[in-house]
Formats: sequence, C-alpha cells, structure tokens
Amino acid sequence: MSQTAIVMGATSGMGLRVAQLLLERGWTVGAAGRRLNELQQLQDRYPDRVKIQVIDVTAADAPQRLQELIGQLGMVDLYFHSSGYGSQNCDLKEDIELKTLETNGTGFVRMVGAAYRYFRDECGGKGHIAAISSVAGTKGLGAAPSYSATKRMQNTYLQCLAQQAHFNKLDIRFTDIRPGFVETAFLGGDNYPLLMSPDYAAAKIVKAVLARKRKVVIDWRYRLLVCLWQLIPDFVWERLNIR
Repeated sequence: MSQTAIVMGATSGMGLRVAQLLLERGWTVGAAGRRLNELQQLQDRYPDRVKIQVIDVTAADAPQRLQELIGQLGMVDLYFHSSGYGSQNCDLKEDIELKTLETNGTGFVRMVGAAYRYFRDECGGKGHIAAISSVAGTKGLGAAPSYSATKRMQNTYLQCLAQQAHFNKLDIRFTDIRPGFVETAFLGGDNYPLLMSPDYAAAKIVKAVLARKRKVVIDWRYRLLVCLWQLIPDFVWERLNIR
C-alpha cells in the first residue's frame, strides 16, 4: 500500500516541488492550497494519486476543508505544511506585518493543530507532521520582523507539540525544516545571498522528511551560518545592519 501525504501549500514553490517528489516516489498526495487551477494541473498529471482541496489557512473553515480532503484520501500518514507568507519590511508597514502574522501564526497553528488532533484522535496516536519554517526563526532579522518572529513561534510550537505527544505516549513524529534562501517567487525577486535552487532544496527536504528527522537546516552552508550567528551576543547582533 502506498503512503499518503497532505501537502498544504502545494500550488507553487517548495510545496509544489515536495508534492511532485513524493508522487515520483509512489506516494498518494492530497494537494491543498488557495488556487484551484494550479491544484488541478497537478491532479491532471497524476489523476490516480492526487486528490485536491482548495484551502486558505487564514479562513475559519480551513480545518473542516482539511477533514474533507482526509475523507477523500481515506487515511493520511504525513501532513506537510508549506503554506507561508513573508516579506522584507524595513518600513514596518502594518498590512505586511499583520498578513504575515495571520498566515504564519494563526494559519500555522490552525492547520498544524488540526493535523495533530487528527493523528491523535483518528489514527491511534500515530502520524508525522512536517513543516517548513526558516533559518530566520533562529535569530531576529530587523529587515523582516514579523517573518522572523512567526518563524521562531513555529519552531517553538512544533517543540511544544512534540513534548505533548511524548508525555501522552503518542507516536506522532515532527520534522521542523529550516531552509535558507531558496530561489522561488516567494522572495519576490529581491537579491539574497547563498540562494539555493528549488530542486536542490526540495530534494534535501524530502530526504529529511522520509528519514523522519526532528529538525534540519537546509543546507550545510546555512547550518554553519546559524551556528556562527547564534554565538553573537544580542547586544552585538542588534547593532548589525543585516538586510
């Protein structure tokens, strides 16, 4: 029997590429996102192994729509969360900050929490939740305040659920994926250092997920960078002009 995953945010970027890699490995995929046309294109390529559902993680009915997608699949082994929003915001525009908070904060908790409850209540306490957070969550970046803050929150939320699953003796695994900069439309064409190709990053991500790693920084250059900047005292870090 093939394994089954739901990929939230499968309409573009890393979510789409992860869904494609899982399909190439024989998985059945429930593809979810806001844009129906892109979901249908993926389903057209794999009509026997793709079910689709339009889901906006910022909408109150998103958990209900997730359950409807689970119903189409019959069962789910992996919930993969790749839905996010972020932007450099040196001017601290309120709409950008609040949209980021709503998507990466409220939307993340809404969907990851729904997946956790599904595995806990309907799967005998067994399952796997993987989510793309970011290296930005490891240190506050002044150029992207709400993005950095919500990514740190995601790291902590996954850790809290991992602890909760452990003390409740549940076999729910978690993978916190922290990529550096990937060359996708998500970055909006801005000039970023150490850019990774989407195919390269997606392959690393899928490898980590299939190995059920608890936490992974993508790739080795960013692992080194994170180790180095975590050694920088806050009073020094807050004086650095990092953009």
